[in-house]
Amino acid sequence: MAWRHFDYEEEAGVATVTFSRPERLNSLTFEIYADLERLTAELKGRLSDIRVVVLRGRGRGFCSGGDVEETIGELLKLDTRGVYEFARMTGACTRNLRELPQPVISSVNGIAAGAGAVLAAASDLRLLAESASFRFLFTKVGISGGDMGICWLLPRLVGLGRAAEILLLGDRISSAEALAMGLANRVVPDQELDALVAEYAGRLQEVAPWGLAMTKEMLNRAGSLDYSAAIEMEAWTQTMLMTAQDFREFHAGFTGKRKPVFTGR
Repeated sequence: MAWRHFDYEEEAGVATVTFSRPERLNSLTFEIYADLERLTAELKGRLSDIRVVVLRGRGRGFCSGGDVEETIGELLKLDTRGVYEFARMTGACTRNLRELPQPVISSVNGIAAGAGAVLAAASDLRLLAESASFRFLFTKVGISGGDMGICWLLPRLVGLGRAAEILLLGDRISSAEALAMGLANRVVPDQELDALVAEYAGRLQEVAPWGLAMTKEMLNRAGSLDYSAAIEMEAWTQTMLMTAQDFREFHAGFTGKRKPVFTGR
């Protein structure tokens, strides 16, 4: 499967998207957003063969956000309806990442700014090189700090007070600061990042894929429910999974003293 506006590969159940404009710090264009929306929509139906999705950037950065000339400059030429349609498309990219049944890992090296920072925040796991940094710089360019769902995502990662400071001021967040506030899951020396991502991808493939998918579903929905409703939703979900094949496979592997082979059934 070829995608024109970023590099894409599938290997051993892992789909890797690599933003590949290193000379522009992997800034995003209309075409990149559109391809990313289409790809993530397609991957929703491929849990049987794609178990993990990885986002990464080529060169010195993960993704520096919308390209000043090819995105921001072009937006100035659009009318209100055109800008709205663009904003909905970019929001669909992060919505799709959250709704993917597969866990999503962002492998963040260097800068993750603007939309790049939001894409990382929308991932399930953020693994950082020491060189990594975040900047949610929307107010710095004259627009709202709320973009692509970040006002929903960020408070759930770092708390409302911290999220307010980050989005209002748009200041740089180092990898160490990101780890301390819960925005990063792990930080390692730059040369160890690829190995760490491969380790996490391997570990995620050892557990039940439908179990992972429904864990994401619970995390997405629970925040909008009261406690009793969340318990009820989890009860129905567990009932479904406890009558599925993977739960039986766990028991068969345990009693047979072998490693279970989960298939997402």
